[in-house]
Amino acid sequence: MTAPTPASVTASPTGDARQAPPSAGRPIAHPPLAMGRVALTVNDLDRVADFYVRAVGLAPLRRDGESAQLGAGDEVLLELRQDRAARRRSPREAGLFHTAFLLPERTDLGRWLKHAASARVPLVGASDHEVSEALYLTDPEGNGIEIYADRPRAAWKWRDGQVHMSTEALDLQGLVASAQRSSWAGFPVGSRIGHVHLQVGAIGPAEEFYAGRLGFDVTSRYPGGTFFATDGYHHHLAANIWNSRGAGPRLYPSTGLAEIEIRLDPARLAAGRAHDKVAAMSDATSAELRDPWGTAVALRALSAG
Repeated sequence: MTAPTPASVTASPTGDARQAPPSAGRPIAHPPLAMGRVALTVNDLDRVADFYVRAVGLAPLRRDGESAQLGAGDEVLLELRQDRAARRRSPREAGLFHTAFLLPERTDLGRWLKHAASARVPLVGASDHEVSEALYLTDPEGNGIEIYADRPRAAWKWRDGQVHMSTEALDLQGLVASAQRSSWAGFPVGSRIGHVHLQVGAIGPAEEFYAGRLGFDVTSRYPGGTFFATDGYHHHLAANIWNSRGAGPRLYPSTGLAEIEIRLDPARLAAGRAHDKVAAMSDATSAELRDPWGTAVALRALSAG
């Protein structure tokens, strides 16, 4: 699996294009939107859960015979659902490209890289995207993973509502040096799902669903890929056809992405209901939708706290 986050074709190659959208200056501690936990269907719960704990560094939070919830602190970031009979998803199908775990600080990413080297965790990519620095790997059942840290928002370059991202060589030595002598002790409190990158069959229907229906802004376009966000972030979601051009609706049961959770400000969720953007709303605080390829998207109201 490749793991690029390609450059925006809208950013000017010259000049200091840092004109951000009006919401780009908002603090991100309590955003009106946040990515919630990601759920995966797996054949072998023990093997995959062990990988996310031992190699990735998530903490086991809850477990029963058929599922496991993993996270940081008391926050669930990943839910694994076992289905031994599910067919193994093809990498050419629609579904997950990668789940991106966002660490609070660059030093945390440096600690994780030191851990990966000492534990011989195989990486499939390492990239400097200008807005972030990222490391890539794959779990035992082929699900892509990104572990990353954002650069300061003031350093992100915007023009006409589009953020400039590129894929450059990552300064691995500098990243390790940032950790100094501190060691990795698992995902720190404050780690979260930064974004989810999807494989889709066509870009047009993806934009119609995620931008047109769910109301995300398009923050970057690239041949074969579109990036979506709100509130001045570089991307909460992305969709590409690099491996999955022409893919049809997903056939279940299969391994891979089972559900994405998106947490919204209650007022935003209510507005969506009023404007019939979330017609599958089951009550005032949640909605269950499916994108054009059958991937489940769960909308939940952010808690007041």
